[in-house]
Amino acid sequence: MKTEYVSKFLLWCGALSCALFHSCGVERQPDYANIVNPFIGTDYTGNTYPGAQTPHGLVQLSPDNGLPGWDRIAGYFYPDSTIAGFSHTHLSGTGAGDLYDISFMPVVEPIKVAEVPLGVHSQFSHDSEKAHAGYYKVNLSDYDIDVELTATEHCGIQQYTWPADEGKVILNLAKATNWDATKETDIEVVDSMTIRGYRFSDGWARNQEVWFETRFSKPFYNVEIDTIGGHVATFSFHTTPGDKLMVITAISGTDAQGAHTNLAAEALHDNFNDYLADAEAAWNNALGKIEIETDDRDERAIFYTALYHSLLAPVVFSDIDGRYRGPDGKIHQCAPGHKHYSTFSTWDTFRAAHPLYTIIELDAAADMAQSLVDFSKQNGRLPVWNMWASETDMMIGYHSVPIIVDAILKGLDVDAEGALEECIKTANNNNYRSIGEYRRLGYVPCDVDSTWSLSKTLEYAYDDWCIAQLAKHLNRDSIYDEFMGRAQNYRNVFNPATGFMQPRRSDGSFVEPFNPEAYTEDICESNAWQYLWSVQHDVDGLIRLLGGKHALEERLDQLFTQESDPSTLPLFSTGMIGQYAHGNEPSHHVAYLYNYTDHPEKGRKYLRQIMETLYRNTPDGLCGNEDCGQMSAWYVLSALGFYPLNPVGGVYEQGEPLFKYKIHNK
Repeated sequence: MKTEYVSKFLLWCGALSCALFHSCGVERQPDYANIVNPFIGTDYTGNTYPGAQTPHGLVQLSPDNGLPGWDRIAGYFYPDSTIAGFSHTHLSGTGAGDLYDISFMPVVEPIKVAEVPLGVHSQFSHDSEKAHAGYYKVNLSDYDIDVELTATEHCGIQQYTWPADEGKVILNLAKATNWDATKETDIEVVDSMTIRGYRFSDGWARNQEVWFETRFSKPFYNVEIDTIGGHVATFSFHTTPGDKLMVITAISGTDAQGAHTNLAAEALHDNFNDYLADAEAAWNNALGKIEIETDDRDERAIFYTALYHSLLAPVVFSDIDGRYRGPDGKIHQCAPGHKHYSTFSTWDTFRAAHPLYTIIELDAAADMAQSLVDFSKQNGRLPVWNMWASETDMMIGYHSVPIIVDAILKGLDVDAEGALEECIKTANNNNYRSIGEYRRLGYVPCDVDSTWSLSKTLEYAYDDWCIAQLAKHLNRDSIYDEFMGRAQNYRNVFNPATGFMQPRRSDGSFVEPFNPEAYTEDICESNAWQYLWSVQHDVDGLIRLLGGKHALEERLDQLFTQESDPSTLPLFSTGMIGQYAHGNEPSHHVAYLYNYTDHPEKGRKYLRQIMETLYRNTPDGLCGNEDCGQMSAWYVLSALGFYPLNPVGGVYEQGEPLFKYKIHNK
């Protein structure tokens, strides 16, 4: 039922690449970039953006509808009909809205302006939109301006095609929405084709600093800068029908020199099609790491869009010269040949996204793990959800740990000794999120910590088990014994009377009354049915608590068949099959637990149902937040027929493959 990867994992990957990739001979690589449908997830709860990016690129250049709200977390919501700018930073499928930095908007007179927050904008039609990996195009119908977007790793590449009227480009550094708030901005005119500046903001990413340098492909003859309430600059250009203007913007989280260096290194010319070809080539290389066999056009679009979404984050945060700003506010330098990454949604992505990277992106996976270790050294503890040199403290656990340990145990180039030190320092931080109570009592008491206490206990226990595996790898026996003991703390919140993990008070009593279908503050974005299974590191121990293998099967059957009233479900409980919620991460491994029963075919039935009904080639084709790649990485691995139920356990559970496939990891 299982495929072992613990021993010689990289050797296995190399053999697989040799046996499968090289069998293709010199056949031309398919155009994977054009298979991708970036509009998947832009409707319903996916919260994705359709704009242009390279794999893990710092720039996510995408249209913004101009309105705030949950549906517009990524700046764009498919049912909307307005565009109010094209900004250079976005988050893919998160539950909180931030970024939208360095927003440009091309216009002609008369300029269409609405009340704040929409402001300057244009109507558009989906009929005029086109998008694939690395490319986006739309017509701003109020101005009849065609806008095309592509990107390099650190630069956004825009091309505007003007009508007969004189063209203007508005740069609005004051523009902010959702959690984001502008603090300080600056625009400096270097010459008639070059500008530079910065936007400092506060929001989910605290004290975020974005530096930029922009080169226009033609000189502007006039510029007006309004400094009231923030910096807004309007650049005027002489245009004729069909004229094209390129707006090339490099960004940096380091300093002005970083933006300048990035621009000089990645944007040497003014040929939009060449930039686009480079972006498409980068995506073809990244997406081509996995070849599937299917003649179904929708299946191909769903799979390669899922792989595409999996590779948007984490993002490269270091500049082209290897410098980056740390959470300590200081400038740090990457080791030669390495990159520093940011935007880690660890509570989500440790489950499938990072294990996927260790299969198809070995160098990037190593740099990502090392980036987490380095962030901890600069910040004092491992990141939980970090971006742009900031710890957001979103979600729970210390799930940098499984990402780091998985990479080390698979032989990737990560400082293992330094990693163990940072892991232990974080796990013993008594003043952070009730870790002190967890260490003292063996669980997080709900009367002391009213926020997600049950979930914290289970998440900490898993991370502690991962630390134990790293200690074992480094022959630290006493540390191994300590954290293996802590890993058993999940037992302390299991109530034999109810058969569920249950919130517990500091006096040892379980909370009553108790309803496993209820969504309470004691459980993170889930109910007790969904968190019952969060013992990925000790499935055999969980089975014993439940009463044996037959009891496990009965409880799984009940999970997938016991329905709730849809009107009572919270926002994050989507993709429901009984009590199973595929729209949120705690459920993602559960169907694979049928492999521990006498009827694994039941799990395969549900896996196929999830893949065939909850992933579609439509804007509403994701059943939950994309969460920086986890929702899609689950599909990628599951469609290939295997999944890391325990991402650090070295065992990939067999599932229900949809395709024959080939993997290239070189």
